[in-house]
Amino acid sequence: MTGSHLDTQPTGGRFDGAYGVMAGLEIVRTLNDLGYETEAPVEIVAWTNEEGSRFSPAMVGSGAFTGVFTLDAALTTRDNNAPALTLGAELERIGFAGPMPVGGRPVRAYFEAHIEQGPILEAARKPIGVVTGAQGQRWYEITVTGQEAHAGPTPMPRRKDALVGAARMIDAVNRIGHQHAPFACATVGFVQVSPNSRNTIPGRVFFTVDFRHPEDAMLSVMDRELRQACDDAATASGGLDVEVKEFWYFPPTPFDPALVAAVRDAAAALGQPHQDIISGAGHDAVYMARVAPTAMVFVPCVGGISHNEIEDATPDDLTAGCAVLLNALLESADAP
Repeated sequence: MTGSHLDTQPTGGRFDGAYGVMAGLEIVRTLNDLGYETEAPVEIVAWTNEEGSRFSPAMVGSGAFTGVFTLDAALTTRDNNAPALTLGAELERIGFAGPMPVGGRPVRAYFEAHIEQGPILEAARKPIGVVTGAQGQRWYEITVTGQEAHAGPTPMPRRKDALVGAARMIDAVNRIGHQHAPFACATVGFVQVSPNSRNTIPGRVFFTVDFRHPEDAMLSVMDRELRQACDDAATASGGLDVEVKEFWYFPPTPFDPALVAAVRDAAAALGQPHQDIISGAGHDAVYMARVAPTAMVFVPCVGGISHNEIEDATPDDLTAGCAVLLNALLESADAP
């Protein structure tokens, strides 16, 4: 099996995910053009809701396939901005709710091609990244509750400004990321302020936190630091209430050594400069690694930019990645 996803971010580009699906299509077309029949059949997959930007969490399609989420939990996932809408109902609406059962069948090997979404390969001038695994992630939903009050008559010492407390917490998230650099990543990407009126002191703030690190123990350290920083900020901001909820977690995931070696060997056989790399992003391959031997092929993206409409990759690098994917896949599909 080979593929990736087609969904994107609100300001996403045209390579993240889609490249892996098209690479799978190109491989099968090439095999068909050559009349080449593999020992094991090759399937192409386009996973549903990998990004999780509209229906959270991420990787729901591959998660349902691999048993991480129940089918019912996946289909009842609600739209982040329109909670009345569910993933299942929207799939029905667009004709994508197929009749086949989800998962429950063996996959001999899973390969996924993807743009790197970071600057490492481009800086090294290497067209191929041999992905040895993916770093772990912890996602949080944090709710800060203060007291709404008039912005004019309420003296500064008497305020319980939820936004001031949240700002201190958000700064702490950034500080935690820098403290554990270069491997840690810490991001606040979504914030809601209530009542969001210019002359009312904010009484409630909801925001998300995304922690990533290749070592699970360090993710636990970051977790403790986040909770302590939120408590400290709530106290320093007039005695706010704060709820820190871990929303999603998966540990660092190593990929199958034999398939990783197949990718490395394919790059060498094709004369493509390459290097080992750990994925900084989550991919459907992370969940597939729970049920099948798994490997990934990275290619550079221009400027290391992704989740942005200027996302780009060169035709030569995309071609090289597809050729490496083909050769690595054939080594597995033609094995006895």
